[in-house]
This record gives sequence, structure tokens and C-alpha cells, in this order.
Amino acid sequence: MPTELIGRPGMAHRRYLRGERDEYRFLYRERWPALPIWRDGRLQVVRWGNGRGQSRSLPRTGWTWLRTIEEGGWRGIESVPVEIPASFGLERRGVWYLIETGFRGLVVPDERGWAVAYMLCEPASHYYRIMTGSDRMPVLIDQRI
Repeated sequence: MPTELIGRPGMAHRRYLRGERDEYRFLYRERWPALPIWRDGRLQVVRWGNGRGQSRSLPRTGWTWLRTIEEGGWRGIESVPVEIPASFGLERRGVWYLIETGFRGLVVPDERGWAVAYMLCEPASHYYRIMTGSDRMPVLIDQRI
């Protein structure tokens, strides 16, 4: 995590120690969920989805299906594909899994022009479904589960 982001308000509670290594956790269940994203060569932390209903026009979730994007479901909204860096993922049932590079995501502006990130999902592979109990899995960058 770059030093300029570590000092931002709200980052201290995200810091955890895994073994002897610092990590920063970004969880959707938090009161104000956020995600780190790579956009235009810069690492930024933006709001994760619209689960709390801050926007009237955006879907009230933190995920979108890859199929929805491919079928033009986000057309007309200034959506930008982004990468979400991560080394581990946490599924609903408390299952942690290793991530090599990160996830694919989409960033869109809300009514005020603030960036809002959505994680891209696809139908879960058989292995992922058995491992996590989830029917959807994140679209990983250069990795298969």
C-alpha cells in the first residue's frame, strides 16, 4: 500500500498483520465499503458499490456480472474497466482464498460524480462453488479457480 494512501482517514482500521506482513482489508460488509483500484496508472481507494443506497441511479450491490457488461448493460454510463489489486479473497462463508494478481472491476460515476467500483463476477466454477458455497465468483486477472 503506497504511503500516501496509508495516511488517509479510514485506512488505519483496515490494517491487519498476517504473519509478519502488513495487509489492508477491504470488506463489503463494512459500514462504508471501499476498494483499491488501479485507474490511469494510479492506485486509488473508491466507494465499493451502492449497497447502502447512496445513489438513486446505481444498482444496490457491489458486483456486476461480466455477461451484463458484454451485453451492453452499462452502456450509456461512463464506465471504466479497472483492476482491483488483492492477494486474498474472502467469501461469505468465511472462506479465504489466494489471489495471484487481483480482480477485474468497473468504475462508474454516481450523481455527484464520485467514483463507485463494482467487482466483476461470472458463474462459479464447480470447484469455487464447492469451496465457498457461492454461485458467483470474481473475475480474476490471469488466474483460474
